[in-house]
Amino acid sequence: MNMNRNMNKKSRKQAVEELSLMLLYLTRFQENNEYCKYLEPSWKGYDFDTLNVLEQKELLYQPKKSKCVYLSEEGKEYARKLLAEYHLADKDLMEKYEFRSIRQEEAEQAVLIEQICFPPNEACSEKCMKERIAKAPELFLVAVDKTNGKLAGFLNGLATDEYSFRDDFFTDADLHKQDGQNIMLLGLDVLPEYRKQGLARELVFQYLRRERENDRGMLVLTCLQNKVKMYKKMGFVDRGIADSTWGGEEWHEMTYRIEFI
Repeated sequence: MNMNRNMNKKSRKQAVEELSLMLLYLTRFQENNEYCKYLEPSWKGYDFDTLNVLEQKELLYQPKKSKCVYLSEEGKEYARKLLAEYHLADKDLMEKYEFRSIRQEEAEQAVLIEQICFPPNEACSEKCMKERIAKAPELFLVAVDKTNGKLAGFLNGLATDEYSFRDDFFTDADLHKQDGQNIMLLGLDVLPEYRKQGLARELVFQYLRRERENDRGMLVLTCLQNKVKMYKKMGFVDRGIADSTWGGEEWHEMTYRIEFI
């Protein structure tokens, strides 16, 4: 088997570390916590010395007095590479999509997706979208269809030290403060043909986990009444009617306070 050939090239210690990391990745589950739905713990049922080595390599972290461990984003990425090396299948959307920051050459795709996903009065303009991508690409998370290399959807925002949403964030990318404590989310877009797969939820949770590692404090968004229930299921709290009047609509302001372990 391919796995056996790969294993023979590695030391026993390295094989144990890699197999443990893959098992931790494949057996992770969604945190059943009202305020931390995005976290993905794995049970701490592996060799302690191996777990300590993986933690030293910053591939996972082990909260004190917890029966669980949490893979870092680097740990998850490494686990996915190992799964491919051993010809093992992933269990989730990672098999279908690549999640990463947007590239400048993908700006035209993002503009088109925005126009498809939102009506004209709500969609971000081409100019503002491109300025946002140029200013804060690290806060523009995309899902790339691995079969064709095209964007299937994205979630984007700007960092700030402000705590409440205002419409200027939609139009002024210069409000972005790279080390800002909070993030104002400006759009969750998934093309119609990619919906009902859990992709929107995965984009949100990937974003939350990534920004947790960046020590952010809170994510803020606005949505119409018909989307409040969806975001509540993801763990956001409805703060009531927002000050926003974007597109002449009435919006709810919703927040997610990122918890630290």
